[in-house]
Amino acid sequence: MYPGLQPIEDWFAANGWQPFPFQREVWSAYLEGRSGLIFSATGTGKTFSAWMGPVAEALGQSETGGLRVLWITPLRALASDTAVSLRMPLEGLGLEWRVEIRTGDTTSSERAKQKAEAPQALITTPESLSLMLSHADHRETFANLQCVVIDEWHELISTKRGVQTELCLARLRAICPGIRTWGISATLGNLDGAMQTLLGAEAESGVLVEGHVEKEIVIDSILPESVDRFPWAGHFGTQMIKPVISAIEEGNTCLVFCNTRAQAEIWFQNILGYRPDWKGHVELHHGSLDRDMRDAVEMGLKQGKLRAVVATSSLDLGVDFSPVDRVIQVGSPKGVARLLQRAGRSGHRPGVASRVTCVPTHALEMVDIAAARKAALEGRIEAREGVERPLDLLSQHLVTIALGEGFRSEEMLAEVRSTWAYRNLTDEEWQWVIDFIVRGGSALRAYPEFRRVVEHDGLYRVEDKDIAQRHRMSIGTIVSDSAMNVAYMKGGRLGTVEESFLSRLNPGDRFIFSGKPLEFIRIRDMTAYVKPAASVKGAVPHWAGGRLPLSNQLAHAIREELDLARFGVFDSPEMEMMMPLLDVQARWSAIPAEDEFLIERVETGDGHHLFFYPLEGRLVHEGLAA
Repeated sequence: MYPGLQPIEDWFAANGWQPFPFQREVWSAYLEGRSGLIFSATGTGKTFSAWMGPVAEALGQSETGGLRVLWITPLRALASDTAVSLRMPLEGLGLEWRVEIRTGDTTSSERAKQKAEAPQALITTPESLSLMLSHADHRETFANLQCVVIDEWHELISTKRGVQTELCLARLRAICPGIRTWGISATLGNLDGAMQTLLGAEAESGVLVEGHVEKEIVIDSILPESVDRFPWAGHFGTQMIKPVISAIEEGNTCLVFCNTRAQAEIWFQNILGYRPDWKGHVELHHGSLDRDMRDAVEMGLKQGKLRAVVATSSLDLGVDFSPVDRVIQVGSPKGVARLLQRAGRSGHRPGVASRVTCVPTHALEMVDIAAARKAALEGRIEAREGVERPLDLLSQHLVTIALGEGFRSEEMLAEVRSTWAYRNLTDEEWQWVIDFIVRGGSALRAYPEFRRVVEHDGLYRVEDKDIAQRHRMSIGTIVSDSAMNVAYMKGGRLGTVEESFLSRLNPGDRFIFSGKPLEFIRIRDMTAYVKPAASVKGAVPHWAGGRLPLSNQLAHAIREELDLARFGVFDSPEMEMMMPLLDVQARWSAIPAEDEFLIERVETGDGHHLFFYPLEGRLVHEGLAA
């Protein structure tokens, strides 16, 4: 046994725990110098499986100075909770390591301290890592790096942020050829492909470790008393408020997930409307709220002080809220992985069941719920495919490296091609990117401000300080609608709302935000000023917030359920309740088979009308309608 592993085994035993076999497998693989992907259910100890390998290595070494472990998280909101988990075993093991955070929230003084004396472990985001690589001394910063962990890899892999992470990993491997890379995920359907995307040219030597830990997942539903008076359309679903309140009362702490921020605001208001005595014990959490408000809600959850929190995807990932024993999903989960991810927010520890209760907001969502549960329990999780060759992102990355020590074309091309995303990058595409960052490409070469990079003796560098400053301010791939601050006239910031919504308001209009009815006063200096409204009457939260598309996997599962219904098979409570409606559909029209596209024709006094039913979700509908 490696010398550093026995103290870890002893520490587990002292806490009344025993490492799972998959954790020991990861530790051994790490200590053998291997990289890989860890796949295990939420709440089964994935964090310790990735963390204890570097810790064991440090316990067996005399010199452990400098930055040794880089922990990449997709959301900076997860950083604080991750830091607590990583620090937990260090004191008991006698390892004097510093675990610190570097994100957009880190102050300049904290960053200066980290630069003067690097911590042994640093938790950061892809954007902050890119920013670190833009500095000329980044080789010195990462000189002692031994391990990079990418948490919640499934959240990054199919986005440009994932490609940004791939490019950063390629740069770190060029600086430190011996570093090990480990990804962590609980919800992936294509494990080999996910590991290949993560490790790039090193994928052949990678190891896939699956945690076969017995973890009970309970997926049930709250259904209306009768389908006859249940709506066929709509997405707020507040007619189900009474049974949901009863479900909240059954446990200690409950997370109520909604698919949009507007829906979350409505449900928060309705819960307090029925149970005003819960004020202060039921809170709201979504991405548009002010950071301090969200932090206060998260702390209340961790301390078990809250009866319920109405949330969006802002609480989907990684954060450990041990007191949560029940999750309610309002509306269709929209994806199998999302349903399992949200279920894992309850019972977030080994040996405790995770329970999610789905609540339909209209009749047809009962089919979604039945299909999602069947697919989840059969392990049919969505595959996440990596993005291939985005040249805009490659251009940004090359400017980032040129800001620091600069690069030479042939060496950088080999480094870029070592990633999965750019493994098939052609010489022509490479030259196009080089021309774009040096001369602005064929369209912009007449404008000096687009000549970001200059070349001297084969070395490409950024020499203009203004270009360098602008680039560092805009590093990243997250694109969102323009947003405005929302604040009271008398002071106090509430959060941000899309400019497209606020620009349509007139003074005196009411809207619900931050769980409060507000009256719009005016816009000045990119801030919408409001005052408390006397009531919620006339206030509708129709600001965008976010829309979730139906996943391909769930769309396929829905088609399977409808195909069974064609032959009279209704094998779940939800499908049994849908039987009268589907019977009407079969008699008046048709229930489409898995390989059929239903088109209905209706004749009215205005003429003939066609209705198309792809049954593939919003993205397909919008594409067909374009």
